[in-house]
Parts: sequence; structure tokens; C-alpha cells
Amino acid sequence: MQSDISVRHLNKTYGDGFQALKDINLEIHPGEIFALLGPNGAGKTTLISIICGLVNMTSGKVTAGGFDIVSQYRKARETIGLVPQELNTDSFETVWDAVSFSRGLFGKAPNPGHIEKVLKALSLWDKRNNRIMSLSGGMKRRVMIAKALSHEPQILFLDEPTAGVDVELRRDMWNLVRQLRESGVTIILTTHYIEEAEEMADRIGVIRQGEIILVEEKSRLMSKLGKKELRLQLQHQLDRVPGELTLEPVELSEDGWELIFNFDSQHEQAGVARLLRTLGELGIEYRDLQTRESSLEEIFVGLLND
Repeated sequence: MQSDISVRHLNKTYGDGFQALKDINLEIHPGEIFALLGPNGAGKTTLISIICGLVNMTSGKVTAGGFDIVSQYRKARETIGLVPQELNTDSFETVWDAVSFSRGLFGKAPNPGHIEKVLKALSLWDKRNNRIMSLSGGMKRRVMIAKALSHEPQILFLDEPTAGVDVELRRDMWNLVRQLRESGVTIILTTHYIEEAEEMADRIGVIRQGEIILVEEKSRLMSKLGKKELRLQLQHQLDRVPGELTLEPVELSEDGWELIFNFDSQHEQAGVARLLRTLGELGIEYRDLQTRESSLEEIFVGLLND
């Protein structure tokens, strides 16, 4: 299967000598939601800008929809919709005119039915005749997404799409993202809301200091790097961890009423079973137990601190 986005040995060095991207290799599959995570300045926006033809690469090869972004720029760009981080809408235009004009920029014939469908999906239909300058920041963000979808792209880039919008707008946007993925659109997003990537993404890429340090399916990443914590609430207070348990990664809470067992999620059954068996042999009773799995955010922070 041909990738919708193919990036090979991509490098970007600016005139002052700063190397923003270092030998980036990345394949993004048709119809997937790919989340690109990284701290500010890691190179996320630079990478997106190069793929979208807004910034020139220093070296490498990039294709979008099977078209080379340099030698076949126009065809490649037609396959892409981009929602940039900054709001730069045309304030004096109406919502309908702005979105329709964006479609025309890509040489697409007018299609009022498609524009209506997009505006309704983004809850903008009632605002279609409003000037953009009169809209709230969240509504302006929706207009940016509508403009990006106006020419029916097969690839959609969302650069921090929900930054600064309220919870309701964020939920509506992610419902739209799901619908787009179901219709076959490939979606690449950057976000600081890691819980959104955890909920939405099929695969996760992590970029640090201009280098891709990891690309993995979300479920596999959680399984490989996720840690679990088992807390046992004891029937009787302990003043120390019994010697028979010192070989296990077990800690005693400060008040002595809980045993805390940290374990690799891949070895869950063996470790927990061994711990509970040992507790039974020692006659240590517990009232309740709770487990907690590390979140994607904790995994992400751990990767960046390695």
C-alpha cells in the first residue's frame, strides 16, 4: 500500500546554521490518524510546513498523495488541507464566501452542496452569512478547518487545532475528525493536549530536537512502555516491607496502610499472582486493591527525559 505521506532523509538547516530537522524518515498510511507529539521548538511545525510546501527543505524527498512536493508541487498541494496554528482568516468576508473562495484557489469547480455539508458539520451553518470579524475565537478556528476542507483533500493537517477553544468546540471538532477518518481522509495532528492523542490517534510519533525518536502504534506503545501500579489497602498497619517481599518492586506507604506494587504491564499476571501468593503465605490481609495504568502523557514525558 502506498503511503499518503512519505518523508525520506529530510533535513532542514536555516541560514544561521540552526538545524531544525535531522534525517527525518516517516511513512503515514492512508486513512489513519497520526499524532505528532513534541515540546515547543522540537520541529513539529517546520516538518508540517515543509510537507505542505510552505518552507523549503535543505535535502531529502517528500511525497504527498504519491506526488513529489517539489517537482509536482501543484498536484501534491491539491491533496492537502492545512489548518495552521495561527488564526489568519479574512475578517471582512462572510463565512460562506471565505470557504467558497478557498475551494476556488485549488481550481475546484463550485460545489455549494459540499460547502453546506462542511459548514453544517462544523456547526457554522447558522453563521454562514456572518462576517468573520464578528465571530468568536472558537468559531474562527472552525472557519479555518472549513477552509482546509473546502477542496475535499485526502490529507488533512491539524496544527494544534484545539488550542484556545472551549471544551464543547473541542468535542465537536474531534467528532468531525472521526467522521473524516471514517470517510477515508488521512489526518496528521500536532497537539499539546496529550489526552486527545491518546483517545484519537492510531499511531504516535515523538519528535525531539529535530529528530524522530519514536513512531509506534498507540496500543503497542502503551503496552511496551506503560507501567501499572497496584495499591493494596491493608487490614493491619505495617511498619516495614516484609523481607520476603524485598525482591519485588514493592513500597510501603508513609502511613503503613498500603503496599504499592509497580510492574511492567507486559508481565502483569505473573508479577501480581506471585505478590498475592506471597502475601497469603505471610498472612498479610488486605481490604481492597486498586490498579492504575500510566497515561500516554507520563510515557511521553519519560521518553523526552531519557
